[in-house]
Amino acid sequence: MKHLMFCMSLLLSCLPMLASAEPGLAALKVEAGEDGSETYTVTIQVLMFMTALSLLPAALMMMTSFTRIVIVLAILRQALGTQSSPSNQVIIGLSLFLSLFIMMPVFDQVYEQALGPYLEEAMPAQEALQRAALPFRGFMLEQTRDDDLMLFSNISGAQEFETADDVPFSLLMPAFVTSELKTAFQIGFIILIPFLVIDLVVATLLMSMGMMMLSPMIISLPFKIMLFVLIDGWSLVMGTLAASFSS
Repeated sequence: MKHLMFCMSLLLSCLPMLASAEPGLAALKVEAGEDGSETYTVTIQVLMFMTALSLLPAALMMMTSFTRIVIVLAILRQALGTQSSPSNQVIIGLSLFLSLFIMMPVFDQVYEQALGPYLEEAMPAQEALQRAALPFRGFMLEQTRDDDLMLFSNISGAQEFETADDVPFSLLMPAFVTSELKTAFQIGFIILIPFLVIDLVVATLLMSMGMMMLSPMIISLPFKIMLFVLIDGWSLVMGTLAASFSS
């Protein structure tokens, strides 16, 4: 049940359109006609809410750790040379649940400071929206490089910001994603190097033995999988990804 609240907090943090809505949105509005007939119409708030559901995938990538994790796991699969194993569904599932683990402190803060009081009708939507944005903002600022913030600040023509609180979300989100891409490829590069060395050694041995028609990938694949299993690679990768977000 609490996980559903976390998903709703994402909606709350990316829906300024609902800032003026009252707690408890009415799904249908009934209007009585002069002839005694009744007309049913969907309220604007519900239409906005349904439209906001399409923003959840973007919010997942733009405001959480999902982007970095899914890119690193994709590079790892490429380095192993196993092609479609693990499958895309497995990689996305691992990224999703590892992101949930990493973002849990942020979700807890959103629930305690904004979503919980809002659902209990103890806080208006506008104030809940502002409070829900603060934990996400803090997380994103910790993971964003200053160079990326300056880049998008110069592109937008914005003036220099005195404090981090002055950085608008419209500038923070692209800077955050850019920093996540850089970090993901840096981690992926470090993971790729040992497997590349194995490929080069196997290719050199095959060339020296005159087996030029035999693909080095066929020979190096078992060695790469054996090395990855012996060093407990999955635990190392997951632990490294989780630790890379610690402040």
